[in-house]
Amino acid sequence: MRKLSIKTIVAIGIGAAVFAILAKFVAIPTGIPNTTVQTSYAFLALMAVVFGPIAGGLIGFIGHTLNDALSYGSVWWSWVIVSLFVGLFIGLFTKRIDVENGEFGTKQIISFNVIQVVVQVIGWFVLAPVLDILIYAEPANKVFTQGAFAGISNIITVGIIGTILLAAYAKTRTKSNSLTKE
Repeated sequence: MRKLSIKTIVAIGIGAAVFAILAKFVAIPTGIPNTTVQTSYAFLALMAVVFGPIAGGLIGFIGHTLNDALSYGSVWWSWVIVSLFVGLFIGLFTKRIDVENGEFGTKQIISFNVIQVVVQVIGWFVLAPVLDILIYAEPANKVFTQGAFAGISNIITVGIIGTILLAAYAKTRTKSNSLTKE
């Protein structure tokens, strides 16, 4: 088994705390019960791309668990599992987007957004409602509406804010072959 680096462990701890803070204080209320527009998923996507799937999954899982416990006094496990799923799979499938190399151009932006859309559609349109029905015996029409709204809003926020965060992060990295010998 490959061990996690100290850098990744610290990123998980800080990332989970930031995710929880964003989820609690930088969420936009909607008319749909217990459903908000979340900026925390844009941050989760950034962390998953930079630190990989294990960090992404754990940040989503721990951060969402903390937010639910602090905000509601209990944890809604079906959606926590989806946060783990989103962080894990964005991190897993975006490993080929090498932002550490200082590159985040059109090709990487398109790849990132195609991946995040597919992952979030599976997570929010399918996994969250099905788990809500299986775990909590929630009515299907309610949970599929909540899941669809959460999925669409998360896709948009990650598509806009997540792309901006990744582009800004890539600009802080040194491009490969950018140094020349005089």
